[in-house]
Amino acid sequence: MGPVDYLCIEFPPGSRTGAGLPMLVDLVERHLIRILDLRFLRKAADGTVAELDGEQIGDGLALFQGAASGMLGNDDLVEAANALEAGSAAVLIVYENTWAAPLAVTLRQAGAQLVAGGRIPVQALLAALEASETDYARS
Repeated sequence: MGPVDYLCIEFPPGSRTGAGLPMLVDLVERHLIRILDLRFLRKAADGTVAELDGEQIGDGLALFQGAASGMLGNDDLVEAANALEAGSAAVLIVYENTWAAPLAVTLRQAGAQLVAGGRIPVQALLAALEASETDYARS
């Protein structure tokens, strides 16, 4: 099995919730990722949160309704809901990076083990690139 990651994607009021769907479907169809768990939330203007089911989703997102490994629990939904802006919707996705599975198997068979990992936030990458461009322009 490849590494497993999760995402919580917020859709503020007025955003197009289905805009990324073709990309997600493409990743699955090309066997780059496998959706293990997928849940949908909506946070009302008054702050109340409800989980959405297939009939409430729209924009073609119902395609993934039922992807439930049990990895996302109610505590995860509460944590995600706390991060959401009132009036927004969100999708929580747990997925396997299937592209990495052959590499992981080979490394384990060779006796290697993962001792650290992480993700660099996009904002930090953009700031670092901007800083390096500024430094380059000065030199």
